[in-house]
Amino acid sequence: MVVRFLLAALVAGLFVGVVMTPVQYLGVVPLILQAEEYESGTAGHEAAGADLGGPTESRQVSALFGGELVLANDHETAVQADDETAGVSPFFGRLLGTLSANIVAGGGFALILAAVSLLTGRAITRSNGVLWGLAGFATVGLAPALGLPPELPAMPAADLFERQVWWAAVVALTAGALYLLVFRRELWATLAAIVMLAVPHVVGAPHITDLTSPVPPTLAAEFAVISLATTAVFWVLLGLGIGLAMDRFGTRAA
Repeated sequence: MVVRFLLAALVAGLFVGVVMTPVQYLGVVPLILQAEEYESGTAGHEAAGADLGGPTESRQVSALFGGELVLANDHETAVQADDETAGVSPFFGRLLGTLSANIVAGGGFALILAAVSLLTGRAITRSNGVLWGLAGFATVGLAPALGLPPELPAMPAADLFERQVWWAAVVALTAGALYLLVFRRELWATLAAIVMLAVPHVVGAPHITDLTSPVPPTLAAEFAVISLATTAVFWVLLGLGIGLAMDRFGTRAA
């Protein structure tokens, strides 16, 4: 039964990953391509950068799924992606890379939600699936973005490892706080949850002093908003999809 439970969640996650690809191409990708033009300082950069399937997918997935687990501007990643997509048209190479990343992310996060459901003993159904999705968005998307908003190419950033550590700490503490707030009713649990939510933001995310960037502030702000909105859509669809899959295959008993 547990295997069926996890399989249903995995199928839902893979489906949501596929669905999110055109959503990203409508909202996120155009802003990334525009920022790449500012990054190079030449109007023809979009055509030149189209030969690289990797950088845009990395930046896109980084923005969509939490920001700090992908090294978006790494030159070696770009060169490797160029080698892997050799012989493939730029559009389809980029599309394939984005689709693959979305499927992996959707399946992975779906399994995480299913595991949390099993550990807490609370089933994910069509009636509460959206709430599970919003909890995932708050944990992985919104809370880290309060200190490290999604960033476009050419935007200055602190050391990657430091950002990854801070991101992981925020996610872990936010997940623990939500558990205490939702599943525990004791006063100590509420107080502990408030402390856990506040601590990483009181400490503060790593930043650098030099914020000079060729990217216009309005473009950066628009990207941050659209990235968070896209992330919210992803998590809501994921929670609802898992809930529907659980009800459809009768795995709530797991």
